[in-house]
Amino acid sequence: MNQSKLKAQYINKIRPELQNELNLKNIMQIPDIEKIVVNSGVGKFRDNKDSLDSFYAEIMSLTGQKPVLKKSRISVAGFKVRKNDTVGITTTLRGAKMWDFLEKFVTITLPRVRDFKGLNRKSFDKLGNYSVGIKEHIIFPEVDANKTKGIRSLQVNFVFKNSNPVYSLTLLEKLGVPFTKKSL
Repeated sequence: MNQSKLKAQYINKIRPELQNELNLKNIMQIPDIEKIVVNSGVGKFRDNKDSLDSFYAEIMSLTGQKPVLKKSRISVAGFKVRKNDTVGITTTLRGAKMWDFLEKFVTITLPRVRDFKGLNRKSFDKLGNYSVGIKEHIIFPEVDANKTKGIRSLQVNFVFKNSNPVYSLTLLEKLGVPFTKKSL
């Protein structure tokens, strides 16, 4: 099985560095990325079947696996949503696909963002999980901006185990994720 360069670098170089830098006695205490969740709401495109199918295919191509359609549980008249309407698309990446997506996200996708100054250092929750909002999904190389049926935003969540905000920030910086220069 072919292992991504980023995962090999994490196992061989970054993990031992983290253990020394964070003064962790056991290798099982080292922070690790458990999963990456990519999700998006469908919004006003909910009623257009072609647009929804196109977005579903784009999410599938950029994550490398089939996404799940999220349905509404209740009807909300104010938002013109009926029970069981599709309201979102989500996919959870683990293992090799997670590492491939992270490597592509850091090396190819983020440099394509216009006027990019780095990711916000304050988007960590108290458990150390990190969230990134992407305004235009067309920054991914798999999405053809000329053929897409509407530009949508995405939410990318990095879920960690054995972590806190400081440990997660340190790990992501060592993996090459570009952050703003301000301190946490």
